[in-house]
Amino acid sequence: MSSATVLSALWRQLPFFVWLVALWMLLWGQFTVLAAVTGIVVSIFVMRIFRLPPVELSGRVNLWWGFVFVVEFLLALVRGSLTVAWQVLTPGQPGTAIMAVPLVTDDDLIMTHVAVTASLIPGSLIIDVDRDRRILYLHVMGARDRAQLEQQRRAVRHWEERIVRAVGSRAQVESIRTAETDRTGA
Repeated sequence: MSSATVLSALWRQLPFFVWLVALWMLLWGQFTVLAAVTGIVVSIFVMRIFRLPPVELSGRVNLWWGFVFVVEFLLALVRGSLTVAWQVLTPGQPGTAIMAVPLVTDDDLIMTHVAVTASLIPGSLIIDVDRDRRILYLHVMGARDRAQLEQQRRAVRHWEERIVRAVGSRAQVESIRTAETDRTGA
């Protein structure tokens, strides 16, 4: 194996390595030198013992769209929390449904980000993923009719669009634009 190949493999694994160290420090609730050093040791151990596929990143990060995503996500968290609280305090059943949301992109990392984002917002939870057909299945609260289901579906597609614009490849951004044009044109 040439040194260029080794360096390329290490570079592709660097985001995963950094994430494991950060996760270790978050789990211990300490941001100290000792926590960082033990996080590095544990991360190297995990990466060497558990042979995980390399994380294929697009190599592109758009800070503006990342900022937009974070702000919209925080607002959605507050809105979702207030909505669920209102549904709990309101007499009667809030209305629930299980729905399928087909995604545009076929990247596993983007699909994971969309699924995690949709599950973190109160009122929805990912219950299944059809990776081959790019479909997320969600359990949603507060869906009483088809219009509300379609609103939830649009919200998940919106998160996919924001995530792709923030960290997706140029081809993924173009596929999102094409899908949106097809949707608005239909």
